[in-house]
Amino acid sequence: MKVAIGADHGGYRLKEAVIPSIEALGHEVVDLGCDCEDSVDYPDYALPVCEKVASGEADRGILICGTGIGMTIAANKIPGIRCALVHDLFSAKVTREHNDSNVLAMGERVVGPGIALEIVKTWLETDFSEGARHQNRIRKMKELEDRYTLHP
Repeated sequence: MKVAIGADHGGYRLKEAVIPSIEALGHEVVDLGCDCEDSVDYPDYALPVCEKVASGEADRGILICGTGIGMTIAANKIPGIRCALVHDLFSAKVTREHNDSNVLAMGERVVGPGIALEIVKTWLETDFSEGARHQNRIRKMKELEDRYTLHP
């Protein structure tokens, strides 16, 4: 699996800790920044990760900022993205099984590296259940996205 990852300054250290664990699981990582703890704007890093996922160039994406909230909001503006803010293992599992999330967001100031590595592992290893009720809900989300996306 190809995983695109990005972080702002508030998530830089956690991003650096997560990358080797993703690679150790046998996945390819595309690191889209940032590359230091200098202040940057999270939408500038959410966009390239989400573009990779939405286009199919990456199978999944991971975004990290201070809380994960800003990255989640920015990511979910991109058509085709279902970004879930996760800080526990149960949510990591269920957001894949029920919501078929394709982008994971976490907050470095909320979750430590130990649990973050477990969240990433759980999220990457959990498949979408493909149950009819979940597929129906995802279809409805896509209809909302299509209805409210401005077309040039």
